[in-house]
Amino acid sequence: RDIVFKKIPSFLIVIDLKGNIIWHNSKFKEKMQSKGNLTGNLQEYLPMINIQDGGDFSGLLTQQIKIKNQIYHVELLTLIDDYRLLYLTEIKEETLAELDRGNKPVIGIIQIDNFYEVTESLERERAIVSADIDRLISHWALEKEAFLRKYADDKYLIILTYRNLDKGIEKRFDILDKIRSLDYGKTPLTISMGFGIQEDSFIDLGRLALSSLELALGRGGDQVVIKSPERVWFYGGTSQALEKRTKVKARVIAHTLKDMILNAEDIFIMGHEGADYDSIGASLGMASAVKNLGKDPMIVVDHKNSSLEKMLSIVENIKLPGKLIKPGAAKVESKSSLLIVVDTHKPSLLIDPDLLPKVEKVAVIDHHRRAEEFIENADLIYVEPYASSTSELVTELIQYMGNDFEIGSLEATALLAGITVDTKNFIFQTGVRTFDAAAYLRRNGADPLLVQKLLRDEYEQLVRKAVIIENSQIIKDEIAIGVYPEPIEEPQILTAQGADEMLNIHGIKASFALASTPQGGIVISARSTGDINVQVLMEKLGGGGHLTVAAAQLKGLSLTEAKEQLIKLIEENN
Repeated sequence: RDIVFKKIPSFLIVIDLKGNIIWHNSKFKEKMQSKGNLTGNLQEYLPMINIQDGGDFSGLLTQQIKIKNQIYHVELLTLIDDYRLLYLTEIKEETLAELDRGNKPVIGIIQIDNFYEVTESLERERAIVSADIDRLISHWALEKEAFLRKYADDKYLIILTYRNLDKGIEKRFDILDKIRSLDYGKTPLTISMGFGIQEDSFIDLGRLALSSLELALGRGGDQVVIKSPERVWFYGGTSQALEKRTKVKARVIAHTLKDMILNAEDIFIMGHEGADYDSIGASLGMASAVKNLGKDPMIVVDHKNSSLEKMLSIVENIKLPGKLIKPGAAKVESKSSLLIVVDTHKPSLLIDPDLLPKVEKVAVIDHHRRAEEFIENADLIYVEPYASSTSELVTELIQYMGNDFEIGSLEATALLAGITVDTKNFIFQTGVRTFDAAAYLRRNGADPLLVQKLLRDEYEQLVRKAVIIENSQIIKDEIAIGVYPEPIEEPQILTAQGADEMLNIHGIKASFALASTPQGGIVISARSTGDINVQVLMEKLGGGGHLTVAAAQLKGLSLTEAKEQLIKLIEENN
C-alpha cells in the first residue's frame, strides 16, 4: 500500500473534521521540505485552505491554489463520517494556458433577422412570438452559463466565456435550427449571431461582435459569425435569404446615391473581372441613372469581354449611356470623384483594383453573400443577398432616383438579361420584387427577344458543354463534377453553363464545373438545388456566392490538382 501511495504523483492528505492532519503521502512531505511527518492543522502549511467544522471548504473561491510557484487543483472527498481526503494535482503550464483561454470573455450580439416582417400580420400574436423566441434564446444562454440582456424587440446582448462558446461550436449552434422550427406561417423566423473573441478590452470585443453581426446579416442571416483580430469563422447559413417586403431601404439608398452622384465630378462604374450579363447590365443601368442626373460616367470594362461584344454586335446604332474605358485607363482629375462598384464587393475580383485608392468616395451595390474580404471604407454599401441579381437592385434604385428618368432600351434590355441569367429564366432566387423589376424594364423598352438572342449558345459553346458533361463523375450519388480539359479564354460562362446543365441530371443535388485559362488560372462554377450550400464550399476555396449559385478562382494548381482539392473539400463537409 505504501509503495502505491508513494508512486501517486499527487498530494494526498487525510484530515479530520477540524482540519487536523491525520496522514499524508510522501509527495506532500517532500513539497513542504519536511524531514518528518507533518502534524497539526492543515492551515499551518496551506493557509489559503480553511476547513470549517464539519469538514467543508470555507473561503476557498477557486479550486486552484498556489504552492511554491506551482498551481494545484484541489478536491475534497469524504472518506468516512469523521475524515476527509484532500487531493491536490499539479496543473501543467499547457493546461493553465488552456484554462486561461477558456476563461477569457466573449461578447456577442443576437438579432432576429425578420422579426418585424413575420409579426406585422400577427399583431395579436406578436407577444407570443416574442415570448417563444425569448424562451429558446434564454435557455440556450443558460446552458452556456452566459449573461443575456434583451435591449430591443429583436436584439440581445450576450456575455460568456470562450469555454462556453466552444460548447455552442460543438453543437454547430443548434439554436439556429430551434428558432427556425418555430411555425408562424409561411415565413420562418431566423436569427443571426455575431461574437468577438481574443481581445483584452471589452471595447474591442464589442467592436468585433458588431462587425461579426454585420457580416452575418450581409451574408443573408440565419448564421453565426465569430471574429478574432486575425480570423473569421462561419456557422450555419443553410437557408435561402428571405426576400424583404419593404422597399424603404432601397429608397433611402437611392436618395443617398443620388446625392453622391450630384456632388461628384468624375464618376466611374466598375464590375468584376470576366464580367457576365448581370455585371454588364448593372453597369449600364447605373450609367443610365448617372446620365439622367446630368453627369457623364465612365464604365471600366474589358473591351475583349465576349458578353459585351455580343451585346454590342446585336444592338446597332444605339448610343451607350457612358464612355467605355479599359482597366488602367481611368484618370481621376478632380477631388470630388466617385466609384460605383457593381456585382462584387471583393477588391481582388475588381477589373481595375488600382482605381479604388485613387477616388474620393466608393459605393458598393451587390447581391452576393458578404465575404470576409470586403472593400474597406466604402461610403455607401448596398449588399442584399435576398435579391436575384445586382441588376434587380439597380433597377429598383433607378425607380427611386427620379420619376422622370428615361432609361434607354439598351440599358433596360441589359438589365433584364442580367436578371434572366442569374435567375436561370426566373426559376432560382426569384421573388415578387424580381418580377416587379422585370415589369418596369419591359415598360421601358426591354426586349425579351433580344435577351433570348444574347443568351443563345454558339455551336462551339454547346460542344464545350457536352465535353464537360462527358468528362464528369458522380460522387456520393448526388454531386456531379465536370471538367473541360483544354485551357480557354474567359471560361466563366462555360463553367457556369456546364454546372447548370449537370444540375438537370436526375438525382443530382449539386454540380461543379472546372476549366483552366491559358494564364494558368482555374475557374470553378458551383450550382445547387438548395440541399447543399455551395457558397460555403466555394468560400473555403477563396470564392463566394449564394446558397445555390457560387464560384471560385484558383491559382498555382493544375486542373487535376484543383479537382482533387474540390473532392476532398466536399467529402470533409458533406
